Amino acid sequence: NGNTTQDQAIDESLYSRQLYVLGHDAMKRMGAANILISGMKGLGIEVAKNVILGGVKAVTLHDEENAKVDHLSSQYFVTKSDIGKNLAEVSAVQVSELNPYVPVHAYTGKLTEEFLSQFQFYTFRVVVLTSSTQEEQLRIGDFTHKSNIYLIVANTGLFGQIFCDFSDSFTIYDTNGENPQSAMISAITQNGEGIVACLDETRHGFESGDFVKFHEVKGMNGLNDSEPRKIEVLGPYTFNIGDISKYDAYGGGIATQVKMPTTVQFKSLRDAMESPEFLLSDFAKFDRPGQLHISFQALHQFVAEKGQLPGVKNDVNADALISIAKNINDNASSDAKQAELDEKLIRQFSGSGQCLSHTGGHWRNCGARSHEGNLACSGKFMPIKQYFYFDSLECLPEDGTVADSASYQATGSRYDGQIAVFGKDFQKKLSSQHWFVVGAGAIGCELLKNFSMIGLGCKNEGSIYVTDMDTIEKSNLNRQFLFRTHDVQKLKSECAASAVKKMNPLARIVCHSNRVGPETEKVYTDNFFENLDGVANALDNVQARIYMDRRCVYYGKPLLESGTLGTKGNIQVVIPHSTESYSSSQDPPEKSIPICTLKNFPNAIEHTLQFEGLFRNSADTANQYLTDAKFYERISRLPGSEPIFTLEAVYSALVKNRPADFGDCVKFARFRFQELYHNNIRQLLHNFPADQVNSSGALFWSGPKRCPHPLDFDPENSTHFDYVVSAANLHATMFGIPTSSDPTTIKKLLGAFTVPEFKTKSGVKIATTDAEANSMNSGSMDDDRFNDLKKLIPSPDSFKGFRMVPADFEKDDDTNFHMDFIVAASNLRAENYEIAPADRHKSKLIAGKIIPAIATTTALVAGLVSLELYKIVQGNKKLESYKNGFVNLALPFFAFSEPIAAPKQKYYDVEWSLWDRFEVNGMELASAGSDEMTLGEFINYFQNEHKLEITMLSQNVAMIYSFFMPPAKRKDRLATKLSKVVETVSKRKLQSHEKALVLEMCCNDTEGEDVEVPYVRYKF
Repeated sequence: NGNTTQDQAIDESLYSRQLYVLGHDAMKRMGAANILISGMKGLGIEVAKNVILGGVKAVTLHDEENAKVDHLSSQYFVTKSDIGKNLAEVSAVQVSELNPYVPVHAYTGKLTEEFLSQFQFYTFRVVVLTSSTQEEQLRIGDFTHKSNIYLIVANTGLFGQIFCDFSDSFTIYDTNGENPQSAMISAITQNGEGIVACLDETRHGFESGDFVKFHEVKGMNGLNDSEPRKIEVLGPYTFNIGDISKYDAYGGGIATQVKMPTTVQFKSLRDAMESPEFLLSDFAKFDRPGQLHISFQALHQFVAEKGQLPGVKNDVNADALISIAKNINDNASSDAKQAELDEKLIRQFSGSGQCLSHTGGHWRNCGARSHEGNLACSGKFMPIKQYFYFDSLECLPEDGTVADSASYQATGSRYDGQIAVFGKDFQKKLSSQHWFVVGAGAIGCELLKNFSMIGLGCKNEGSIYVTDMDTIEKSNLNRQFLFRTHDVQKLKSECAASAVKKMNPLARIVCHSNRVGPETEKVYTDNFFENLDGVANALDNVQARIYMDRRCVYYGKPLLESGTLGTKGNIQVVIPHSTESYSSSQDPPEKSIPICTLKNFPNAIEHTLQFEGLFRNSADTANQYLTDAKFYERISRLPGSEPIFTLEAVYSALVKNRPADFGDCVKFARFRFQELYHNNIRQLLHNFPADQVNSSGALFWSGPKRCPHPLDFDPENSTHFDYVVSAANLHATMFGIPTSSDPTTIKKLLGAFTVPEFKTKSGVKIATTDAEANSMNSGSMDDDRFNDLKKLIPSPDSFKGFRMVPADFEKDDDTNFHMDFIVAASNLRAENYEIAPADRHKSKLIAGKIIPAIATTTALVAGLVSLELYKIVQGNKKLESYKNGFVNLALPFFAFSEPIAAPKQKYYDVEWSLWDRFEVNGMELASAGSDEMTLGEFINYFQNEHKLEITMLSQNVAMIYSFFMPPAKRKDRLATKLSKVVETVSKRKLQSHEKALVLEMCCNDTEGEDVEVPYVRYKF
């Protein structure tokens, strides 16, 4: 789509995470597109922010209106000093800082056809209308449709609407955003239809109607790299590719899915209004889109006639709106007509009309609108076709109460737009909240912006805490919009807090740079959590999410959980004593690659990109040897052969491969090349020759096993030479030796030594399965070898303060040789096995385990979180008031459902869930004259008060009591204060910030049967 494609260089360091979602071709199409965004209030500025971050060619901001006080609640780039100035002009100055590659212009005149037509064939590929009348929408819609300009119309608030018209013929280059599937072939039939069977290891993942290309097929050479073939799926491991009788006999090969362009036709706005197509998001509101389709038309007509919105608790205006809606419905086409209008819904719609232009409710779908803008420019993913309606009525009080009309009147504050919907009392409650935002990355930036703009914690009695221990990198700037180039290398939490305070000077942000975990519980104490009203996670790892989830369950606090992966996003709301928690369900573990596949039998580039800890582990181990007086004692307790492996790593680092100068580092790198890519491969082929057959008569090197070939080093081969340069420099850095990347110097050093000739050996064992590998690695300890190595390694004293420098992998630094080494090393191994190599961009994705990300998904998810926050502050109790959500903007797909209730369990007649526990105060229940109860008193307490016999009791991983304990030990512990027992068994001193302990019990009931019971919070 678009008339031109710019063949310009893409700044991969800036757009890194976005490129993994869109790809280079789509980014180039975006780089050739211009966008006009009309309406610079909250919604318009959010769309502008996201498309500018996305990297379009140019953006023009349009608005004829000047800034007002009530715009401040959602227009975060307008300040008090801007009031009275044109919104477009003020906004253009601010958003131009977001991306140096995207010029931003302001236009303050009328959107005439003359103005639009001058860009018809070149500039405005996309027009976005965010605060226009229906008359203007229709007028512009007629023009854009006939002019092949893509149109997006947006209205939003507690009720929202998106409309897309991408012309009569819109080309989509990728309809689902998923990576193309590949499958290794085991057989292809030749009699009639070509039935392709894949190896049993994995399902092919194709669907009927997909197109695939073949390569590496031996025999049926005509299939290789031929035009993509449409397939019919017959089963998870088979598919039909049609008649292939003309081809020769088959052997081996790979089938890879090909994304084929698809053309979609759109109606103009005028035609679509009469015959609408709806995208459904909430099956609990199946008929809602049609009702809102009529309601939005009625609201536009009401405003056109009355010159104002209906307002809250104005029955006269609500009745008038209902009357207009009925008239529109009576005259609607059969496709748009509703069998019966929902008058209660329209009355609620009438009272929330103010929300259309001001309140933070628009953040629910501004990301979706921005995504549609980027999609129109790039042709990547399936667009909304054509209407998307939604509502967030659950943000209002669930009992339906409405305060007197005075509560919704303007006060002259920046929150007037929000007050007009929720009232003054709600705004006061919102401003006195205490929330903890964990993480200040992409989602964290959006949450801090949203929370501050709505006034969360902005009074003296309120606050927002944020923590993030990371510093800002250039790749963050593409989606973490609170940061600028001059912030690189500064702390995220501090820069985010500073940026948000500029948007709302009333924001009360307390920033930390702490990791959340057991090690910071002296910072985030009982008092800290007990004073919170809730927690919003903005984390990028499961471990931290689980930890915060458990903290929230322990302290009984609401948790707003969210995450993104490319175009996919999800939110989960956790409500105390109502819903399950985040940890109640977990994703299946990530599929691991078998060790033997990585070591000897790779068949995909992912198998060759495994270098975790290569230039770190040996240095760490050597440093432990140099600093730990009990090193030998400690490693001798390791299982199996691990003591030998550990000591060999020390010997290699400090003796065998310790360089005296950079020449030795080059020698080390060259010898490593020879060992890995030549010698080892020759030995592998010696053990398993190319023509070897297994016990069944099949070739050993068949199926997923690719027969390798050794590489002969060639300094003129760029990959060979890059390996030596990067490995030598990394080796030198570990030993504090000056580095060099000068080709002439390194080639001269390469000629200064001779590489020993290699001869294959007999009797060398090579594992062909993981079971064999584990068996070989779990051998018994070789004491003689261990003692020999000890003699070969000088004592730590002889190194005179020397320490190695471990290389902690940093994928985004192009000067540290890390990615240079990984690209060269993996592609050399790929060359060994004739696997297609990976460029630096793909290698960084795999080796760096990068999570693809785009700003639009992040904005959408943060908006959904913010709506759930409204409900929590509102105090809503019903499960159906809250919404968990999953979205995939590539399809597009939106699914919302009520959270899952916390599962219930019982002991006797007592019902309990994960939110329940026993509260035991060890000080109050202590015997006379003692300041704390003993373990024996604790056990008796449960026997007497709850009729539960404790058979085992643990604190964290320490077992402090069990029924099978030796009598003497048991007697001693029962007479000891419980906290002292914990200190003795866990071998740690309880800290001053610890006011209570979590104890887990195994219990029997009065019948002697095991019963599940809650944990104990024991105050001492």
